[in-house]
Formats: sequence, structure tokens, C-alpha cells
Amino acid sequence: MPRAWVYDRTRDKAYREAVKKAKAAKRTPPGRWIVRYYDPAGQQKSGGVFQQKTKAEKWQLEIESSLFDNTYRDPDDAKAKLRDIAEKWLDARSDLKKTTWWKYRGLLDNHVLPRWGDLPVSAIHNDDIATWVAWLQKPRAEGGANLGASQTRHCHRVLSMILQGCVPRRIASNPAKDVPLPKASEVEHCYLTYEQVENLANAAARLRTKYNQTTAGAHINRALILLLAYSGLRWNEAVALRVKRVDLRKLTVRVVVAFAEVKGELIEQPPKNGKSRTVAIPASLAVELKPLIEGRPENDLVFTTKRGKALRAANWRSREFNPAVAAAGLDGLGLTPHKLRHTAASLSIAAGADVKVLQEMLGHSSATMTLDIYGHLFPNRLDEVAARLDEKRLEAVALAA
Repeated sequence: MPRAWVYDRTRDKAYREAVKKAKAAKRTPPGRWIVRYYDPAGQQKSGGVFQQKTKAEKWQLEIESSLFDNTYRDPDDAKAKLRDIAEKWLDARSDLKKTTWWKYRGLLDNHVLPRWGDLPVSAIHNDDIATWVAWLQKPRAEGGANLGASQTRHCHRVLSMILQGCVPRRIASNPAKDVPLPKASEVEHCYLTYEQVENLANAAARLRTKYNQTTAGAHINRALILLLAYSGLRWNEAVALRVKRVDLRKLTVRVVVAFAEVKGELIEQPPKNGKSRTVAIPASLAVELKPLIEGRPENDLVFTTKRGKALRAANWRSREFNPAVAAAGLDGLGLTPHKLRHTAASLSIAAGADVKVLQEMLGHSSATMTLDIYGHLFPNRLDEVAARLDEKRLEAVALAA
């Protein structure tokens, strides 16, 4: 039995009656020829109704060719709605961190599904996605979503990942590929000097409330700011640091987990690139950390509020960090807790750290990433290298003579 064949529908009584009704009503009768075939699972399928036999035979050859070279796609699969596929895709992403999973959930609910959810995947095209990307960036006054470049790229990425999972079973290629995307805006880095770091740490330690009481974080602010500025830890890594992971004798800090806030609750998860790391700290910083470490249970958090609660980013920044920035006279620099990490990088480079050392210190996934962010801070040593090469060559010339 052939894998695909052309069937004459005049054999069927129902078809002959349909033709009679069409002629009586002076309408075009339904197509006489239909292509039938067995799909890879052995199920009989039919489709492609034609008035002319030659066109049916051409489609028969196309079906046989796709079955032979494994490019066949069931037309019913292409009719699946993106909403159903997206839900299955997200449910299957057990590899994601909780924060990333909820981020994708929000992007789907707010931006992706409202536009594409009710469409079959076969009806989603490249030019329509390009129009949607442009709409995401339009101001609300113009009827757009008013998203920034970064958020727009995230929305597109989620849609693209879902559509890529439909290739080749449901669609031949991913229509989200090669869509023009906005360039991520360059973030201005802020690099503090040693003196500015010290002034900021001192100001944070002296903070008072309007009732002239010490603030909830004044007792840990100085040590925390110094740690961020000299170790390069991310904020969520520093506040998740526990006593047992600080070795004052070896002058190291072990970064194993980081805090993330999901639905108002703090959870522990692996650091950003999923890998633990050990970071060296200056001896003078160990002196600052000592009062927060000694005599405390090893599982206690190093940095907490007066009441022993974990620090939360929004609260600490608005109530402790920002007032300290103002008190230290550092307003206007765009300084944030995360940007103290840039200060750690710049001071380390100035102290002689190479790219590999900096990569390990900051927990970057690759040295390329480190160079992309901080490459401009490394000194240009071409003249020094050329002079050294010349010195060695002249030594060799002298020996040869």
C-alpha cells in the first residue's frame, strides 16, 4: 500500500449527493480529488481537497517527500494555540530558579499571552512579531506598553523560546528569529575612590532616625558597605552570608547562596551563575567583620536588622543607603548598592588584578563577560610590552655577535 495516494471522491455516495445539491443551487461543487496517507505513527490522514487531479498528485508527491525525509508536520499540530503550548513549556521548566520562573510568568501574563495566546502557532509570523516588539516600546500615550529596551528584549526572548520548542513538529522554523530588537541602554558605572568609600561607610554608621535613635541597620551598615566595595559581592549574596562562611583567619568569604524575593518572601537560591566561589577580603575588612562574627551561631546571618531579621533590598536602600549617600556628599553620581560592585572591580584592577582574577572574584560566567564590562579600566600596556620585547631582542643580538 502506498504511503500517500489520490482518492476519487465520486466513489462516496455522500459526495455525489453534495455535488447534485451544489449544481442545483448553481454553486461550484466540492473538490473531487483528495489525498490520503499514513503518518509516521501509522494513522491514516486525509487532506488537500482539489478540483483537478494533477494538483492532487502534486500535493501527494509533497506529502510523500516530507514523510521520506522526516520533515512531515501534522496539520493538526500547527493548529495548537500558543497559550496551551506556553503553559506546558513553563510547567516543564523545572531547571529555572524560582525568581526566573516567576519573571517568565509575569512576562507571559502581561505581554505575551494577551497578544499571541489565542493564535495557532502556524498563524504567528515574523513581520507581526516585529510590529509587536515596536508596540512594546511605544509610550502609553500612543497606545503602547511603554517598556524599556531590556524589558522588551525579555518579552521577545520568552516568545522566541516557546516558538523554538515548536520546531520542527509544529512549524518549520522559528518566526521570532531575526526580529530587530532595541539595543540595551548602556549603564553608567560609578567608581568610588578609597576616600569616598570610607566617607560613605562612616556616614552609614552614623545614621539616626527623626527621633534621634540609631537606624535599624546602623550597626551593620559600615561593614556591609565596605564588604560590597572591596569584595565585589552582589547585594543579594552579601545579605545571605552566614557566619560559618566567613573565615577571618584565612581572610576569605565563601559565596554559596543568594537571597531572592518571591511573592514577598525571601528564599535562598544559588548565586547568579549557579556556581559557588571563594572571595578574598582585605585584612582591614576582617577587622570590621569581626564584631559581627565572633561568638555567634554559625548559621546566623552576618547582616541583620536590630531585631535579627534579614535585610530587604528596597527597605535598606531607601532607609539606610540613600540617606548615607546624601550625608557623604555623593548625590548625583547615580550610586546604588549594586554599583559598589563596580567600585570593587575598579579598585582591584588598579591594584593589579588580571582578568581571570577579576572574573573569579565577581562570579562572572566567563572572562569575556568581565572584559565586556570592565575592559576599558585595564591599563594599555602596549608600550611596556614593546619595550620589553626590544630589550630581549637586543640581548639575543649581542649574544649572537
